Amino acid sequence: MTFEEFGEFIGSEEGAAPKVVPPGTPPPSAIIGAALARIDGPLKTTGTARYAADYNFPGLVYAVPVRASVASGKISNIDSSAAERMPGVLLVMHHGNIMPLYRNASGGRNSEARPAFEDETVSYWGQYVAAVIAETFEQAQAAAAAVRVNYEPANFNVSPVLSDTLPPEGQPGGPQVLSHRGDTDAAFASAAVQVDEVYVTPAETHNPMEMHATVAVWDGKKYTLYETSQGVMNHRTVLAQVLGEPKENVEVISRFIGSGFGGKLFPWPHSAIAAAASRKLNRPVKLTLNRKMMFSNSGHRPRTQQRMRLGATADGKLLSLQQDYRNHTSFGDDIRENCGEATPFLYSTANLKVTSALVRRNVGTPTPMRGPGAVPGLFALESAMDELAIKLKMDPVQLRISLDTLTDEEKNKPFSSRHLKECLQVGADRFGWSKRTPEVGSMRKGDLILGWGVAAASWGANRGLCEASLSLQSDGTARLSCGTQDIGTGTYTVIAQMVSDKTGIPVDKISVVLGSSSLPPGPTSGGSTATSTIIPAVIDAANAATKVVLTVASNTKGSPFKGTEAASLAFTSGRVHAKDQPASSGVPYGEILKLANLASANGDGKSGGLGADPKARDYSTHSFGAQFVEVEWDPGIARLRVSRVVSVVDGGRILNMRTAKNQMEGAIVMGVGMGLFEETIYDQRNGHAINDNFADYIVPTIADAPQIDVHFLDIPDVVINEYGARGIGEIGMAGVAPAITAAVYHATGVRVRKVPVRIEDLLGAKYSDA
Repeated sequence: MTFEEFGEFIGSEEGAAPKVVPPGTPPPSAIIGAALARIDGPLKTTGTARYAADYNFPGLVYAVPVRASVASGKISNIDSSAAERMPGVLLVMHHGNIMPLYRNASGGRNSEARPAFEDETVSYWGQYVAAVIAETFEQAQAAAAAVRVNYEPANFNVSPVLSDTLPPEGQPGGPQVLSHRGDTDAAFASAAVQVDEVYVTPAETHNPMEMHATVAVWDGKKYTLYETSQGVMNHRTVLAQVLGEPKENVEVISRFIGSGFGGKLFPWPHSAIAAAASRKLNRPVKLTLNRKMMFSNSGHRPRTQQRMRLGATADGKLLSLQQDYRNHTSFGDDIRENCGEATPFLYSTANLKVTSALVRRNVGTPTPMRGPGAVPGLFALESAMDELAIKLKMDPVQLRISLDTLTDEEKNKPFSSRHLKECLQVGADRFGWSKRTPEVGSMRKGDLILGWGVAAASWGANRGLCEASLSLQSDGTARLSCGTQDIGTGTYTVIAQMVSDKTGIPVDKISVVLGSSSLPPGPTSGGSTATSTIIPAVIDAANAATKVVLTVASNTKGSPFKGTEAASLAFTSGRVHAKDQPASSGVPYGEILKLANLASANGDGKSGGLGADPKARDYSTHSFGAQFVEVEWDPGIARLRVSRVVSVVDGGRILNMRTAKNQMEGAIVMGVGMGLFEETIYDQRNGHAINDNFADYIVPTIADAPQIDVHFLDIPDVVINEYGARGIGEIGMAGVAPAITAAVYHATGVRVRKVPVRIEDLLGAKYSDA
């Protein structure tokens, strides 16, 4: 297999911006940036890939949780006598008989601070109150339904309106100032043009194809947990503390994950329930969540309510920007949705303030969902920017370009790489923005009214700690191991590409081993940071391993390079050769290892966090993008759909064009879901998430997917890592919802400030008829 077979070079493209390559950037190669198919694709399409729930062991038994049917109160009695007499039932586990489970206080992050069955308090509908373990799943399910739980109910609150009275700003429980410069009140009051509106985003539930599951095996000394986890190392750290065990007594395995969207970042209580049951019974235990459980027991994006105040001069200079946001959280955990993540640096203004407050509700604990903080925050910011552009009678693209800045005014640092202006310009060109007429309802396609909208996007770029090991084996293959995981984004593939790039070994001869906490510590797959974190460790490991080969070549009897200084040798295309000679003149490295009677040459590598990198300290690191959206409004049948999206992203160098576009397309469709469909609704009578199924919780289908054009500027950010690659999994969703509502306004004249957009919002539209 040659490099040409991996995919074409990513070169200049018609309508594309010219490539800007910073000094010191390594030259491109045929493998880095290629549209390479996933190396794990055949395993998935043939059913060979094993997900957590696919693991079965001799003596395996099944656990089914019993969930609370009240949203607040205390358990007064659990009657499990009938369940315990049912066929196949081995154990009914609850607060009164579970082994000690502890809170996590040092290292790692748990989803819920309270361990399962810690006490008899219930704080949300669906909370686990017991678990039945039986020989078969059907027996466990039937017995769980026979467990009778009596409660002393208490008042509860699942109101979607987040206008609760709170203590004053800065006081405990009151709004906290997260960012502040200048005098926003005075600047806003003096502004000739003002926007002062409230924007609302809904509670959304992660609905990955693969639901949560744990298979727990206790062998008398050690726990092995087969998990749906986006972070095997963090999962091990947390579960060791919860179970009261040293880390070496817990191993977490997640070889394949059917997406997570953030819901699988941190351990949920079901993992410890399965582990405790396995220890009590000394048998393997499988616990799988059903779709209904996913709506109460494994997190959600919290509802947000955001007041935006923008003040500008008549010619569009932004004088003041203030964002005051609230999000709901549970009664047991303080989960802050960082809606102000992008606000302090996206646009230039001397006066800025961001405040945040938590509002408690009787719901399960929220957790990060794709683009946490920035995605709902940008809905408010970018919607307000669109309203400002209309009041100013300015083109919304030109307004954003006029407010662009190359300095992070929050940190007073330059950006390591910021090309938002180019994203807007290239996106406008690819979308055909120059043909837009600004009057509401003025654009038509037959009987359809078209609306065009735009929004900017941003997401933080970071790099964490990572270790990796590379083994160059005497049979000409290579094995790279790292304790990270592939959550469906293509991590297996891009790692193989990096190893191939550094060694010249074909991808089909490279084995990538991930998904176990027994491997060298790797990063959690979240925040779009896994790839940028892994890169330095893989490069370091490859350099170390090839150095071993060159040293062996210079010292081994029978080697054509015996007696030659290792520094004068090179490792290219999997061959050892003199630096002043072509690779074709060299010897395959496997032959060198065989001459030395070595099974392999091994190298270890490490990545340091970005904060510890002296080169990075002086920069602000982020990705940027622009979303252009077209909607079609059919007033005759009251039908609204997103018909077209153009997304331009400044995400650093793209390592694999195919997997990158796949990530962007999926994120854009999720953005359509946020803008038009998704909302978790809690029943005011009992606190139950009433639309806890795919019949009532609406997600976009193929019929709802628009025509999507994704374009990457592909400009390396060499501050982040050697390849200049940043994460892109989340920025694809950022900005989509506000671009949709901007387009809806352009088509109908209705300004929707609370998503998802509903048809009833548009039935009274001024421009609803021809």
